[in-house]
Amino acid sequence: MKATIVTLSSLAIATTLSFAQNTPAGPPKGHPGGPEGKRPPPEEVFKKHDTNGDGVLSLEEFKASHRAKKDETKAEERYKKMDANGDGKVTLEEFKAFHREHKPGGPGGKGHGPAKGGEAPPAAPAGQ
Repeated sequence: MKATIVTLSSLAIATTLSFAQNTPAGPPKGHPGGPEGKRPPPEEVFKKHDTNGDGVLSLEEFKASHRAKKDETKAEERYKKMDANGDGKVTLEEFKAFHREHKPGGPGGKGHGPAKGGEAPPAAPAGQ
């Protein structure tokens, strides 16, 4: 009888453990998001890419980023758009301004503007 109880108890524990899920505390490695799938703040991203710590991003530093390595041609175009004053360096202010304008769901990002082949919806009259 004692052996049966020990065996059944062991099976119950093993079954319980097999259904337990091991979920990571954060996003998967290499995932661009932070907690809850949100992207890290631009200051954090800028600091990570500014490898020499001079306070500006050079084209070389930007091209070394994971995202830029996917398509270097697009990376160069994106860098030039970020460099608002065209001095060949991207400051934190330029970086933040670019990301405010180009974040998904934000102004200039996905989810805004006219649909393909369509026109933008008319603006609501003032005061409404």
